[in-house]
Amino acid sequence: MNRKGIILAGGEGSRLYPLTKDTSKQLLPIYNKPMIYYPLSLLMLGGINEFLIITTPRDSESFRSLLGNGEQWNISISYEQQSEPKGIAESLLIGEKWLNDSHSALILGDNFFFGHGLPELLRSSFLSKEGSTIFLHKVADPERYGVAKFDKNNQIIAIEEKPKEVFSNWAVTGLYCYDKNAPAYAKDLSPSERGELEITDLNNIYLSRGELKTEFLGQGFTWLDMGTHDSLLEVSNFVKIVEQRQGIRIADLDDLKMQD
Repeated sequence: MNRKGIILAGGEGSRLYPLTKDTSKQLLPIYNKPMIYYPLSLLMLGGINEFLIITTPRDSESFRSLLGNGEQWNISISYEQQSEPKGIAESLLIGEKWLNDSHSALILGDNFFFGHGLPELLRSSFLSKEGSTIFLHKVADPERYGVAKFDKNNQIIAIEEKPKEVFSNWAVTGLYCYDKNAPAYAKDLSPSERGELEITDLNNIYLSRGELKTEFLGQGFTWLDMGTHDSLLEVSNFVKIVEQRQGIRIADLDDLKMQD
């Protein structure tokens, strides 16, 4: 598979203060594992075995101490730093040299996904050789997210970041699948009003070129942003219930190694 995985594990974690005063939110526990295990295992389920983890300078050594170079799980992990939060799309510029013209799967380090058939869906999307794929999930509070807008034929026509007027409940999740052109497209982006290179702007470039595919994560799929105190508890309880009642180990990297 000519696709590498980028996990953006930077940011200040301000919504989780004071838990994040001295540590990255992606190192906080989600039930019985560090948060970073969940996005890492998701990309592994999709068949990816080369990873770049982008951290803050402060937390870089902590991630290295936890994960190492990945050889214990038969994967390869490299590291880069994002000195300050300048937008999700900047991760493609930071990782451009490492990608070396490979396709990419970019996931935010605080995103949690679960659902029957998810590995197969990911593998199918990751094998695509051209364009971009975004993954949509219905939410009750679309004003917090990048939201997809559709025409009367249910074809996506735009993505708007944190819309003031609700026109859809389909939010763009923090998992993005890009072809090798993504870093070049990202270089053409201008910072938004908040001084960031917006991932929504990058997705709209693919959309304008007719190169954007959408996958709808409907009933049976769970997606949560683990960036608040409430969601930390929600996801921890969710993982506990699934593991104890169904005997399923979620984000068990050792188990994924054995399945490889």
